[in-house]
Amino acid sequence: MEYTVQKLGQLAGVSTRTLRYYDEIGILKPARINSSGYRIYGEAEVDRLQQILFYRELGVGLEQIKEIVNDPSFDGAAALKDHRQQLLDKRKQLDLLIANVEKTIALSEGRITMTDKEKFEGFKQNMIDENEKKYGKEIREKYGDDTVNQSNEKLKNMTQEQHDEVTRLAEKVNVTLAEAFKTGDPASELAQKAADLHKRWLTFYWPQYSKEAHAGLAQMYVDDERFTAYYDKEQPGTAAFLRDAIHIYTGVKKS
Repeated sequence: MEYTVQKLGQLAGVSTRTLRYYDEIGILKPARINSSGYRIYGEAEVDRLQQILFYRELGVGLEQIKEIVNDPSFDGAAALKDHRQQLLDKRKQLDLLIANVEKTIALSEGRITMTDKEKFEGFKQNMIDENEKKYGKEIREKYGDDTVNQSNEKLKNMTQEQHDEVTRLAEKVNVTLAEAFKTGDPASELAQKAADLHKRWLTFYWPQYSKEAHAGLAQMYVDDERFTAYYDKEQPGTAAFLRDAIHIYTGVKKS
């Protein structure tokens, strides 16, 4: 069956403007243009749009989706299986949050008691799942499954007091780093204080600390554009400055 832009938009629940944009950026081209100049989409384009919308639902950016679906080795069947697993994981997380909300309602009504740990289980799992989705592959390749799994367990068992402290430390790292960056000297007292605060922040998540791992993470902040974007969002060059400060602090320089 064939569809015009308008009919495909109605079928999929997306705007015609979105479909035209997908055409412009080369992520979903029509099968053909008819004699009246209308975009015409066939079954293959319908299947591709379904894949695109699956990826969008999972939070994947358009540029990454374009690379995936335009890859000659792209396997639609394998992608669907991957979508299914990710959606099952997402459902598991939603079920956990729903259960947490239901417990909290019951607690407020006096029907049950709830430990402080239970109150935050859903949110901690959500943080772990988000980190896995964004950085899991790289982190596991760099540090190994055992280290990452132990780190996740440490986060799950974090008390409210520890969570408050690590949140305070994270803010202190950012503030101190911003001030140190203005000096331009990663060996300065302020920059080394930022590196030390960063180490203290890490120890709340890592099962054990090592200078080599700390230095390696600092290098990743520069090598991985996602980390770089986070640290450089206010002052470009901050990620590299932090890397240099940590390399001085640890005495370990990664090439």
